[in-house]
Amino acid sequence: MAKKIILIVSIIALVLGFLVYQFFLKEEGPEYSLVTVIRGDIVQEISETGTVKRGEEINLGFKTSGRIEKIYVKVGDMVKSGGFLAKLGASQLTIQLTEAKASLNLAEAKLNQLLAGFSQEEIKITETAVANAQTAVEDAEQNLTDTKAEAEENLNQSYEDALNILNDAYLKIYNAYNTANSIQETYFSGGNQESTLVKENKNVIENARNQTQSYLNIAKNNPIQENIDIALRETKNALNNTYNAITIIRNTTETPVYENSVSSADKSSLDTEKSYINTALTNLINSQQTISSAKLTNESNINTAQAALSTAKGALEKAQNELALKKADPRPADIDLYQAQVKQAQASVSLLENQIQDCVLKSPVQGQITKISQKAGEMAKNTVISLIPAAPFQIEVDIYEEDIVKMSIGNPADIFFIAFPDKIFNGKIISIDPAEKLIEGVVYYRVIIDLEEIPEKIKPGMTTDLVIKTAFKENVLIIPEEAIQKKDDKIMIEVLENNNIKEREVKTGLLGSDDMIEIISGLKAGEKVILPN
Repeated sequence: MAKKIILIVSIIALVLGFLVYQFFLKEEGPEYSLVTVIRGDIVQEISETGTVKRGEEINLGFKTSGRIEKIYVKVGDMVKSGGFLAKLGASQLTIQLTEAKASLNLAEAKLNQLLAGFSQEEIKITETAVANAQTAVEDAEQNLTDTKAEAEENLNQSYEDALNILNDAYLKIYNAYNTANSIQETYFSGGNQESTLVKENKNVIENARNQTQSYLNIAKNNPIQENIDIALRETKNALNNTYNAITIIRNTTETPVYENSVSSADKSSLDTEKSYINTALTNLINSQQTISSAKLTNESNINTAQAALSTAKGALEKAQNELALKKADPRPADIDLYQAQVKQAQASVSLLENQIQDCVLKSPVQGQITKISQKAGEMAKNTVISLIPAAPFQIEVDIYEEDIVKMSIGNPADIFFIAFPDKIFNGKIISIDPAEKLIEGVVYYRVIIDLEEIPEKIKPGMTTDLVIKTAFKENVLIIPEEAIQKKDDKIMIEVLENNNIKEREVKTGLLGSDDMIEIISGLKAGEKVILPN
C-alpha cells in the first residue's frame, strides 16, 4: 500500500513538473518559418490533356506586318524543321535596334557612373559651373536694376519734354486768342452774322486757352504721369478746337463784306497763328507717341531683363542641384530609377530583336511545301506558305484563354501517352489557331504539337498528358511565392536581419509552376525570408 502511494505521488510530481515547464520555463519559439534566398532555375509550365490526330496541312504566316523581301522555297520542296521559308524587309527595324542598343549602353553607363560616384575633377568642374552661374545671376540682377533705372529715366525725360510742349501749346493758344480778339474788335464789333460768328469762335479759343492753362497748372504743380497724360489729352482737344476756330475766323475775312476791309497783315497774322497751332498740335501728338513708345520699350526691356534673370537663376539652381547630386551618395530611389531605365532599354532591345527574328518565317516542322500564297514585294497576309508535316501524327490540345497568352510557337512539351506509360516523349508547339473555340461556353484555342519521335503502334484518338513549358530562366534569385505580401500596390516581403523582422519592397519576375517566384530586385542570395504561418 505504501509503495502504491509513493508511485501515485511520483506521478503527480512528474505531471506538475511538466506543467510548470510548459507554462513557466519553456521558451516561446518563433511563430514563423524561415527560408533562404537562393539562386536556381525557374520554369513556368501548363498541364493539359491532348489527343493524337493525323498530320494536317499547316498554314504559316508572319507574326508581324511588312513587305515580303524574299521567298526561299517553292511548291514541292522538302524543308527541315527551322528551315528558312520567307523573309520580310527589316532595314528600319535594324536601324531602330542600333538606336536601342545605343540607348541601352547610355543607360548602363549612367547607372555605372551613379554607382561609382563622381571624381574630384568632375566635382570641381561643377563647382566652377555653380560659381559662374552665381556670377551670371548677379550680373542679371544688376542688368535688371539698370534697365529699370534707365526705363524710369527715359520715361521721366519724355514727361519733362511733354511739360515743355504743353507750355508751348498754351502760349500758341494764348497768342491765337490775342490775334482773334484784336481782329474781332477791329473788324467784327457789329451785330451782323459775320461778327457773331467771329465772336463765337473767339470765345471758343478763349475757352481752349483757359482749359489749357488749368490743366497745365495742375501738371506743373503736381507733375505725376497721370496729370501730364490728362493735360496732353485735353490740350490736344483744345488745339484742335483752336485750329478750327482760327480757320473759321480766317475764312470769314474772305467773305464779300470783309474781303477788302480786313488788312492783308491781319489776314497773314491769322494764317501764321493757324500754322503755329498746327505745329503745336503735331508736337503734342509726337510727345504722346514718344511716351507710349517709351512705355512699350521699357516694358519689353524689363521683361527681357527679368527673363534673363529667371534663366540665370534656373541655370544656377540646376548647377547647384547637380553639385549636390555629385557630392552625395547615390540614393536607393536614384539607383532604382537608373536600374529601371536600364531594364526599359533592355526591353526595347529585346523587343526589336524579337521583331527582327519574327521577320524570318521558319518551318516549325519537317515537311513538304504545298502552297505559296504570296510573292516577294507584296504585303504579308495571314497565310504566306502552307506545308504538310512529314510526321504522320500530331497532338491536338485545346488551351484555355488565360493560358494561351503565355504560349508561343516553339515552346517545348513533355508528352505522356497513356498507352506507353514507361516513356516521356518530346515535342514542341508548331501551330496556334488564331480563332477561338467555345467549349461549354468557355473560350479555348486549338494548339498543335509536333512529336520529335513517333511511338510504334500509335493510333489516332489516343489520349496524351502534356506539360508545356511556356517560360524558363536560369540562375535567378528565387523564393516561395507564399512569402510575398501586397500592401498599397507594393510587393513586400519580411526578412530577418540581426534577429529583427524588417519589411522590404521587392520586384518580382516569373512565377514558376512549383510556386517559386523570381526576385528581380530587393533581395540578395543568402538572406533569410519569413514565411507567414
